[in-house]
Amino acid sequence: MHADSPDERRKLPGEDPGGDSVLTPDVDPAADAVPVEAGAPKPDLARTGEAMDSTRGRSAGVTTLTVLALLYTLYFARPFLLPIVVALLLSFLFSPVVRAMARFRIPPPVSAGLIILGLLASVGFAGYELSGPVQRWAASAPETFATAQARIRTVLQPLERASRTAQQVERSAGAVAGPGQAQEVVVKQPSLIARVFGTTQRFLVTALEVLILLYFLLAAGDLFLQKLIKVLPNVRDKRKAVEIARKTEASISTYLLTTFAITLSEGVVVTLAMWGLGMPNPLLWGALVVVLEFIPYLGALIMTAILTLAALTVYDTVGQALLVPGAFLLINVIQGNFVSPMLMGHKLALNPVALLVGLTFWFWIWGLPGAFVAVPLLATFKIFCDHIESLAAVGEFLGMRDQTERRAIVR
Repeated sequence: MHADSPDERRKLPGEDPGGDSVLTPDVDPAADAVPVEAGAPKPDLARTGEAMDSTRGRSAGVTTLTVLALLYTLYFARPFLLPIVVALLLSFLFSPVVRAMARFRIPPPVSAGLIILGLLASVGFAGYELSGPVQRWAASAPETFATAQARIRTVLQPLERASRTAQQVERSAGAVAGPGQAQEVVVKQPSLIARVFGTTQRFLVTALEVLILLYFLLAAGDLFLQKLIKVLPNVRDKRKAVEIARKTEASISTYLLTTFAITLSEGVVVTLAMWGLGMPNPLLWGALVVVLEFIPYLGALIMTAILTLAALTVYDTVGQALLVPGAFLLINVIQGNFVSPMLMGHKLALNPVALLVGLTFWFWIWGLPGAFVAVPLLATFKIFCDHIESLAAVGEFLGMRDQTERRAIVR
């Protein structure tokens, strides 16, 4: 653009016609946009403005901002949202129990209290039974890790030689660099006791919030569903809301009960396998399997690493020690590829890709607690989508292949 006389320049609204301001754009009214290519269409600013002002353009912008706001809310509101999510999932699990007890004329507040007491008794009994093996394992942990490190070092000797050679080269390069090299700054981390105490305190507070909220959700019964039906104006909408709520709750309860039964059965089988292989504290390894199997893929990987370290301290040779994680992996493969698909069925099975993406997302948003609730949340979302006509495509995408799709792939 070249500068023209003040009379040829376009004036800003409210500007003095005879004045010359730095805010006045230097625009050539006679300028024309020439396409880069000969056959390219001529730029039309009017159509661009219409597209930006259209409903579709505004909808895309609003959707983007809404998604970003939702992500920030989930991340920063984790201490508030996590107990609510866990309590809601547990309420889906125990709501059929409350209704079954109501048939015997037991009021929902009483049945909710009995369920909470049963949970506390179960957790207390499991903690009491596992306290001894955990204390023995913790007392021998330094010796265990030292022995496992010595056994692993015999296998990784070539890598250690390469690492020592690299360190010698690095020290030689530092000596050549001279005294002008930068100093290493070490940041002091909080002590292990402080971390454990802080984590335990937060865990106890969160558990107390979950129990209190779970009691009120179970004691309320169908209060929220009744309120929803009351505010819906159409009779057809009322019936559809009741149908969706009942089917969703039944499906989620079935999924959670089936998942818990599968993980508990796997824990029992692993306990027997560890006892048969001569591993100490077999009950501890079975309990760890029950807990970690709620995290797909990552839980099995962590359990394999723990069993490998523990087995290296029990057996004299590495080959015998590898039998322990090998037995666990065999049990896990059978459970994941045969038992779970047979018991879950197509409607409750989840797509492995969607499962991995959901696990990564919730682990990124809420950390390790998010990894534990990722699968129930994803299954809940899929079941909800399956019962909503407009979201049925999303539920189908999250599910596994059915028999028709498998036959089509084979052909």
